[in-house]
Amino acid sequence: MVAQEHLADLEIAADYTHAQPLERYTAEDHAVWRSLFARQAGLLPGRACPEFLAGLKGLGMASDGVPDFERLSDVLDRATGWRIVCVPGLVPDEIFFGHLAQRRFPVTWWIRRADQLDYIQEPDAFHDIYGHVPLLMNPVFADYMQAYGEGGLKAAGLNALHRLARLYWYTVEFGLIETREGPRIYGAGILSSKGESVFCLDSAAPNRVRFDLLRLMRTRYRIDTFQKTYFVIRSFEDLFAATRPDFTPLYAALENQPDLGAGDLDAKDMVLTRGTLDVAEGGWGGSADV
Repeated sequence: MVAQEHLADLEIAADYTHAQPLERYTAEDHAVWRSLFARQAGLLPGRACPEFLAGLKGLGMASDGVPDFERLSDVLDRATGWRIVCVPGLVPDEIFFGHLAQRRFPVTWWIRRADQLDYIQEPDAFHDIYGHVPLLMNPVFADYMQAYGEGGLKAAGLNALHRLARLYWYTVEFGLIETREGPRIYGAGILSSKGESVFCLDSAAPNRVRFDLLRLMRTRYRIDTFQKTYFVIRSFEDLFAATRPDFTPLYAALENQPDLGAGDLDAKDMVLTRGTLDVAEGGWGGSADV
């Protein structure tokens, strides 16, 4: 849950949005942003996918402190029609999906403390802005995110939100993409994490498996460790094509199939790397398979 100091005196609308309280950022907040930005900027070339790096450059994102969300929104709007909306923290599913369906990306306004550079229990402004927003500059990925929001609104009425949550986790948050130079990162949960930016590509511990929609939706995930399995897409076009059809018959088909654990491999998997599964603690906190 969001600490009460993040909520004090904010005028929060029914859709959980509020004005970014720029005056509340302290010198320490800006210093934390600079530290996080600098270390990821030095680490991600050669690791992040080209589309992310191009989006980061196109946004002209500030490296010297927490950016003004409205300024970034104006750049993003001109590129793909998306805007950033400021929220106090995690929001209810239907609110989140509704924003995405309207090409509005909810962004947490507050930033972690200096003693939380490597570990935080809940996504903050650095994760949301640095990790997510650059790829919204890419037209195909931007359309994928809108379609995901529309799908979420439908899934809520089909008792299938856990399936859709797995899709988000293994693509938007922790996805890898194939390139001519090898796999690269596009998931925001990795792009905003120093440790997992290295682990996901260099470690022998995780499985790396070719993306398959039905298989992915059967797969639980851990929120207290680095990933035990990464799903690798061929391209954003392929990802969007695979997820564009109506999911209703897929949800029905999955009802009769057992779930897989976060580190399990299936006989039908196209395994790119079979991991040792010696995975270190990390992530956002918690202890459950989801």
